Amino acid sequence: MKRRMPPRRLKLVLILTILGASSLALLAWTQVWIKAEVGLPDAGTQVLEIDGAVAAPALTALALSGFALAGALTIAGRVIRIVLGALEMLLGFSVFLAAFLALEDPAQASAAAVTAATGIAGHESIRLSVLGTVVTTWPFVALAAAVIMAATGLAVILTSARWPGPTRKYQAVRFETVASPDGPDTIAPVGHAPVELAPNDSVGDWDDLSRGEDPTAR
Repeated sequence: MKRRMPPRRLKLVLILTILGASSLALLAWTQVWIKAEVGLPDAGTQVLEIDGAVAAPALTALALSGFALAGALTIAGRVIRIVLGALEMLLGFSVFLAAFLALEDPAQASAAAVTAATGIAGHESIRLSVLGTVVTTWPFVALAAAVIMAATGLAVILTSARWPGPTRKYQAVRFETVASPDGPDTIAPVGHAPVELAPNDSVGDWDDLSRGEDPTAR
């Protein structure tokens, strides 16, 4: 019978997977996605290299959000883990949509670069000026990263109950006053041995000083 992964290792693996998928999406964003051959106004042609920053500008924000989400998962409780898992699935879907739209219409994904190079604007004008496009492998890398992000978000939701809870150093200490039958009240953190409180008798100390006695000698 196959043994289940220990909770701490499971948590570590899922968080590292989110970081890895986000890094992959960010890497894809920096690479060339489309090579577009554009007809120039003077009847010449030019090949433009369109990177992910132009073809899918939202990808960087989505990838950075994945990094932040992974950090939040390290200290999140069970309910928050479920919410973060759902958000990670949404991030994966958004990355997938951004890459898919660039693949579906490479000419439109190149519009900003075409306008900057030729001065041509407008959807139909740009489409007519783009004579041909070649799509690289990087949009597909972004699609793969999106699938991993969404699948990991689902895994976080399904396994959140197995994750270890917060460590004791993040827990607040609550103090309670404990009545003592033979002496002054004591105060102690719940679950710890009581600590005796010194009696508050400042008026008596002043009386001793007025009589010339040292109250600390008692």
